[in-house]
Amino acid sequence: MLRGWFVKLHRWFGLGAAAFLFIAGLTGAVISWDHELDAWLNPRLFAARTAGPAKPAQELAAAVEAADSRARIRFMPLEADPGHTLSVSVEPRLDPTTGKPYDLGYNQVAVDPATGEIQGRREWGRASLSRENLLPFLYKLHYSMHIPKAWGIELGILLMGVLAIFWVFDSFIALGISFPSFAAWRRSFAFRWRQGGPKLVFDLHRSGGVWTWLLVLTLAVTSVSMNLGPQVMRPVVSLFSKLTPSPFEARMAARSATPAEPKVSLPQAIELGRAEAQRRGWTAPAGGVFLSAEFGVWGVGFFEAGRSHGDGGLGNPWLYFDAQTGAPLGADVPGTGTAGDIFLQAMFPLHSGRILGTPGRVLISLMGLVIATFSATGVLLWLRRRRATRTVQAAR
Repeated sequence: MLRGWFVKLHRWFGLGAAAFLFIAGLTGAVISWDHELDAWLNPRLFAARTAGPAKPAQELAAAVEAADSRARIRFMPLEADPGHTLSVSVEPRLDPTTGKPYDLGYNQVAVDPATGEIQGRREWGRASLSRENLLPFLYKLHYSMHIPKAWGIELGILLMGVLAIFWVFDSFIALGISFPSFAAWRRSFAFRWRQGGPKLVFDLHRSGGVWTWLLVLTLAVTSVSMNLGPQVMRPVVSLFSKLTPSPFEARMAARSATPAEPKVSLPQAIELGRAEAQRRGWTAPAGGVFLSAEFGVWGVGFFEAGRSHGDGGLGNPWLYFDAQTGAPLGADVPGTGTAGDIFLQAMFPLHSGRILGTPGRVLISLMGLVIATFSATGVLLWLRRRRATRTVQAAR
């Protein structure tokens, strides 16, 4: 009796989430290599036109903002990969006449590091299948389905986060119903390759799920963290382990919809970060800087060029400073803190596979195809069962 209810729960969740998980699986398989594919498709945005030594990051930042005074740097690496442009993320300043942000029409700028020349601009995440926007489109599709924001809520991110929560519970249900009897447990691991047809479809769905269950559960749990980290994952983890408050969490109540201009400049923030890193004995260079104007926080990350994702570990260390006073606000150092802190630090590296470097990214690409296969085979099994039921009813 109970098994029958679990089978129905699994079936209806699978049907309701099939399209979303199919798209998320296929896009996840692609965006594991988003930077490499994006650079191949758009050399204008990634291949530097000029050979030669790069200008200091502060000069390049000044060149970006001088080219369009309406724009303010939100994130930039402090060193470009050899032969590559410097990819800078920007956001609009407030228009003093209207009190609202300017309409820039772009949020990403490609800069020639040797000259400071602007090689191109684009709006990352625009709903477009053009060559220039394809990879960012797929990336955003993966976690939000491009469902627009409404009432101040990112509805797409919320939807995919809620689906991920149900996916976690359904993973346990699926594992339970995959073993109908203890005596026949071997069948739950078998694939009837030679018989093909409906039997193979069933085995791909059931036995494939058994073999990859732990990886599927990992993707489900990390999906919750990616989309609903502050709302769900942090409160749940805090029930089991104390968490170190982040500067953003502490300033959530004071978050401003109309952020003020920072009094601490980008060069000053970089120097504050370098001084604090030296005091801590860190040896990695300052590799990136970002401004969270709505929270009034500068962040300075420490990593070598080309390692902004922190491949092969839990990520890169970051230092945070008050954007108005320069006062230190704390640090995020992977591998340190409470058990709960380290668990949360592992969420993105696990979800992207970057915790294992290139082999991990290959594995995640394959798992994306596996998730898409589970969604497709689940629908096929339902359609077959539905046709069989209708045939029996017609015969009666």
